[in-house]
Amino acid sequence: MKLLREPLVHFLILGAGLFLLFSIVGDSGDRPTDSIVVSAGRVSQLTEAFARSRQRPPTEEELEGLIEDHIREEVYYRQALAMGLDRDDTIVRRRLCQKLEFFSNDLVAAVTPTEKQLQTYLSEHDDVFRRPTRLSFHQIYFDQNRRGGQAARNANALLARLNAVGSEVDTAALGDSLMLPRDYDLIPEVEIANRLGNEFALALVELPVGRWSGPVESGFGLHLVLVRERRSGSLPALTEVRDAVEREWRNMRRQEASVVFYRGLRDRYEIHVERPRVGEGEYDSKVAELQR
Repeated sequence: MKLLREPLVHFLILGAGLFLLFSIVGDSGDRPTDSIVVSAGRVSQLTEAFARSRQRPPTEEELEGLIEDHIREEVYYRQALAMGLDRDDTIVRRRLCQKLEFFSNDLVAAVTPTEKQLQTYLSEHDDVFRRPTRLSFHQIYFDQNRRGGQAARNANALLARLNAVGSEVDTAALGDSLMLPRDYDLIPEVEIANRLGNEFALALVELPVGRWSGPVESGFGLHLVLVRERRSGSLPALTEVRDAVEREWRNMRRQEASVVFYRGLRDRYEIHVERPRVGEGEYDSKVAELQR
C-alpha cells in the first residue's frame, strides 16, 4: 500500500493511461482527417467578448491565446463526439434536447400575430381576460355563537325595520362586531369569496340592488346586506389588454409548434419498445409491489 503513495508510481500510472487514450483516439494516418477553420467572424467574436469582459481590446498575445483556446475546445469537442462520449450521458442529452426546443421556440418568436388573430384569441379565451364582477355593499353581522338560535330571528326583525325606513340609516350600533369592514366599495367577486366565503359571494351576485336583503350566511355567521352597486364582469377591448393577449397567444403557438415539431421528427423513426415480461425477476416483484 505504501508503494501506491509514491509519486513515481503515480506518474507511471498516468503515463500508461495517456498512452492507452492516444492508442484509442490516435489517427491511423500521417495527416489530419478533418479541418478546423477559425473564421474572421469568430475571431471578431472572441475579440468582442474579451473587450466586454476586460473593458479593453486584447493584446496580440492575448488574442492568440483566445484563438488557441477556441481551437482546443473544438478539437476536444470533435474528439469527444467521435469517441461517443455524448452518448448515455443524461446531462448532455438533456442539454441537446433543450437546445433543439429553443430552436423550435425561436421560429415561433419570429412570427408576428395579426390584429385579427389576437382578437380571435381574446374572444375564444374570455374566461382568462374577462374582468370580474365588482360590488359595493354594506353588511351588518350577527354572531351565531353569541346569539345562538336568536341570531336568525334578530336578523329578520332588523331587516323588516331597515326596509321600512329605507337604505339611508346609521348602522354603526347595529348587529355584532366583526374584524372585517362593514362597507365595501367595488370589490371583486373573487375577493369577497376570499374574505367571506364562496357561498356568500355567490349570494351577493343575485341580491337586488338598493335594498336590504338577507340574512346571508358566511363563514363567520349571518349578515344583512345592502348591495349599493353591481358592475357585471365584461370582456375588455383588445387595445386595453393587447400585451397580455399577445403573450398568451405566443405561449399557445409555442406549445402547438413544439408538438408539431416533435411529431414530425418522431415520424422519421421506427419506434420499438421492448418491455420486460412479467415474471422476470426484479421487474415482476416491482409490478407486484405497485399493485398492492
